[in-house]
Amino acid sequence: QVQLVESGGGLVQPGGSLRLSCAASGSSFSIYRMAWYRQAPGKQRELVALITSSRSTNYADSVKGRFTISRDNAKNTVYLQMNSLKPEDAARYYCNAVRTEWGTKYDYWGQGTQVTVSS
Repeated sequence: QVQLVESGGGLVQPGGSLRLSCAASGSSFSIYRMAWYRQAPGKQRELVALITSSRSTNYADSVKGRFTISRDNAKNTVYLQMNSLKPEDAARYYCNAVRTEWGTKYDYWGQGTQVTVSS
């Protein structure tokens, strides 16, 4: 079992930056594929960025060049550095941890942290 706790959200002006953190409890954090998703009101949840256990990364086209995902396995934490924020980045951001073992998928979500981008 893994528990995920996000932090770092808040209100920021357009063009500003925020760094989200997701702290994971439990063991074997390093083998999880970690990801950030977001969901704005009235919209579907969408993948923002992911980082694999080998630290390969992938980003949504809308955030490429502005957001950076990273992980610190010693701290059981994944980060999302968000720069040049736009109003359309406003959403609730969720941390996700996934691993597959012996054909069983283990999928965990945090409660989310709110990001508001407004002047």
